Amino acid sequence: MTKKTVLYIEDERQIGEWVVRNLEERGYGVVWLESGDGASEAAGACDAAVLDIMLPGLDGFTVGQRLKRDHPALPLMMLSARTSIDDKLEALRFADDYLTKPFHPDELAARIEVMLRRISPAEPEARRIGHLLVHEHENRVEDAQSGEEIALTGKQFHIFMYFLRHLGQILTKEQIYEAVWGEPYIDGDKTLMVHIRYLREKIERDPGNPEIVETIRGIGYRVRG
Repeated sequence: MTKKTVLYIEDERQIGEWVVRNLEERGYGVVWLESGDGASEAAGACDAAVLDIMLPGLDGFTVGQRLKRDHPALPLMMLSARTSIDDKLEALRFADDYLTKPFHPDELAARIEVMLRRISPAEPEARRIGHLLVHEHENRVEDAQSGEEIALTGKQFHIFMYFLRHLGQILTKEQIYEAVWGEPYIDGDKTLMVHIRYLREKIERDPGNPEIVETIRGIGYRVRG
């Protein structure tokens, strides 16, 4: 997972050092400011922001509103010892979360994680074909049982992807060759057969009795869904 950076704004030094230490121990990078000065500039390099309402100079409400104005997609959590429902409602008009002091570091970390998940794009699911997991968005194939990656050449991967785009269909040698190589198939050319043989040696449990890439005698090949 890519390391995430949190902008943390807190003027109480003892609390600040404690929170920074806890977040860094959990793998976060932390940019700690003791006032709202320079917050918007610092936020540009951060993935989330956590700020106290009671700050010297500009209060946390003003700083938070400016952060949201300048960085609308930045997840923002407000911290405060105030328990008034009015304060919470005011903060939640622009912030994504509100946490009351004192808090446990596990809760703070969990809430930051939830905020980050909300904005993180969902990873496309891998496609299961027999004993294989195909990660199309990563150009990667792995054995579903062992988790080991199966290293395919560029042509082998393109051939396999063409099969997957036409699951269950019987494809002729001409169709496959022209789609992958982008040029007319010449009758008698063994190039495709050689590539499929090597592809089977990598993806089939028993290349001599293939279960994934079937040969349809006299026509071509098929991969069942």
